[in-house]
Amino acid sequence: MPNWLLPENIADVLPSEARKIEELRRVMLDNFRLYGYELVMPPLLEYLESLLTGAGKDTDLRTFKLVDQLSGRTMGVRADMTTQVARIDAHLLNRSSVTRLCYAGSVLHTRPSGLHATREPLQIGAEIYGHAGLEADAEIQELALASLALSGFDEVRLDMSHVGVLRALIASDAQATQDQAAIYPLMRAKDVAGLRELTASYEPALRAALLAFPSLYGDVSVLQRAREILPALPGIVTALDELETLAGLTGKAQVTIDLADLRGYQYESGAMFAIYVPGLPNAVARGGRYDHVG
Repeated sequence: MPNWLLPENIADVLPSEARKIEELRRVMLDNFRLYGYELVMPPLLEYLESLLTGAGKDTDLRTFKLVDQLSGRTMGVRADMTTQVARIDAHLLNRSSVTRLCYAGSVLHTRPSGLHATREPLQIGAEIYGHAGLEADAEIQELALASLALSGFDEVRLDMSHVGVLRALIASDAQATQDQAAIYPLMRAKDVAGLRELTASYEPALRAALLAFPSLYGDVSVLQRAREILPALPGIVTALDELETLAGLTGKAQVTIDLADLRGYQYESGAMFAIYVPGLPNAVARGGRYDHVG
C-alpha cells in the first residue's frame, strides 16, 4: 500500500477548489456579521461528556473517540459544531439577552453521510439563542437564504418541520409522555411498523394521529392535511400557523414540509429547516430556533 494513500472518504483539497471554498466561507461569514452574528471558534477536541451533551445517538455514532494522554479521560473529535456553540452560549457567555453566534470549521465523521460524501466536511452556520419567538425563525431563515444567494445558489429547496407539533401531541397523553424517548427515533426513521407496535395500547385517536405523522410530507398543502388529521391542541395549532407564516417568507425557494423530521429536537424549541441545493449530495444549510441551552 502506498504511503501517501489517504483513508476512505478523506481527501486533499487542491488549489482551485480550496480557493472557491475559502471565498464562499468569507462571503457567508461577512454576511453573518452584517446581521449581527459574532464569530466563535470551538475546539476540535473536547471531553466526550461535554461534546455530546444535548446531542442525539446519531451524533454519538458519528463521533471519533480517543483517550487523552494527559488526563486519561475519553475525548471526542467534533462531528457537529452546533452543540459546542450551545455550550459557549450557556456556560461562557451566559447572557440574559438575545445572543447571535456564527462559526465555520471542519468536522469529522466516523462514516460518510452519503455515497460520495467526505468524512471531513466544512460546517458553517449561525445560531440565535434567547428568543423563542417566530421572529427568530424568520431571521435565521432569511439569513440562510440570503447567504446562499450571495454565494451564487439561486435554486434551493427548503425542508421545513416544527418540533412543537409532536411535542404537543405527546404532552397530551401520560403514556405517550412516558414513551417519548422511544417515539422520537421511530418517527425520525418513519418506522410505521415500530410505531404500530409501540402504540398498540394507546387511545385510538392518539394512536391514529401518531401513525399519520410519517405520511405528513410534501408541499405546503401538508399543513392543511395536518390540521384535518391531528387534534386541534393549542400547541399544534400554533406550530402549524408558524410553519405557514414561514413558508410564505421563502421567496422563490421550493418548500417541502416533513413533520416527522425531528433532527435536533433535543435542544430546538421551534421551527426547523434544512436547505438543499440541486446537484449537491448534502444539506447546505440547516437551522432552527433555540432557547439558551443549559
